[in-house]
Amino acid sequence: MTDRPYNPIPHKQIHPALQFLIFMGMSVGVLIIGSFIGIAIILAVFGMHTVNDIMTLNVTSHQAQNALWILQLIGTTLPILLTPVFFAYVIVREPEDYLKTTFHFSWLLIVIVFLTMILSNPLIEFLGNINEKMVLPKFLKGVEDWMRDSENSAKKLSDSMMEMKTFASMLFDLIFIGLVTAIAEEFMFRGCLQTIFIRWMKNKHVAVWITAILFSAFHMEFFGFLPRLLLGVLFGYFTVWSGSVWPAVWAHFINNGTVVVVTYLFQHKLITLNPDESQSFSYAGYIISFIITLFLLFIYRYISNKRQIADINGEELD
Repeated sequence: MTDRPYNPIPHKQIHPALQFLIFMGMSVGVLIIGSFIGIAIILAVFGMHTVNDIMTLNVTSHQAQNALWILQLIGTTLPILLTPVFFAYVIVREPEDYLKTTFHFSWLLIVIVFLTMILSNPLIEFLGNINEKMVLPKFLKGVEDWMRDSENSAKKLSDSMMEMKTFASMLFDLIFIGLVTAIAEEFMFRGCLQTIFIRWMKNKHVAVWITAILFSAFHMEFFGFLPRLLLGVLFGYFTVWSGSVWPAVWAHFINNGTVVVVTYLFQHKLITLNPDESQSFSYAGYIISFIITLFLLFIYRYISNKRQIADINGEELD
């Protein structure tokens, strides 16, 4: 009997279109299962009256607020985190490409991301103001009313979860709303979905924009669609140019974490800036913000490309 070298059968890659269908089916399924598990835990711990309170948006009690966190973590955050990880490791078996967890990028990008997120605020605010003034045709008045009612209901729930009476509660929100949510959503959107669209469309820019549209639509905030679309585009380019998801996670954390910290400071009357109120900048401010954002993106891409060229040539960069 002759010994022969073992040659494992290479994994046959699934077509990106089918990957997208599988990923979306998994996402919806896991979110539904997670929601049922979350409700079951709330029912077992707090009873049916707390479930009814959540369904009727009566979330003023301490029990209802704790139940909301259970539903958020078990029914939404955990499924969003587990789905892309399972998909990357088990379905396509390419975790490096579909999660992009490498730290091999210039740390100067972290500084540029921070500046971009801060200095793009007027531009994001401008898009938000446009979105707020959106009015549908008269024959869609019912749809518009439903959209506003849905958004008001979602805001009531989020306001309850953002009620921070102590510094410890602010840190809790900062970790779970700021960091954990950023990691989960970036793994899902800029990791898996954006990679699927890059392979499917063969165009990074198209992939970034399609993913950003899905990212904004996923949040079901109709009158905040445009600013969240811009955020999705920024997160997308941060990932596609650096080859890593972590700059996008950092940007996402800055965006969410800033809201948490400003809300906490406002609730405790340490600042007068109300995070729920739109801030008005001059048109000059909007234009300057747009120009600076484009410039910072150009610098970000330049540094990322320089790193990639150095890697190809085997050079060392700080």
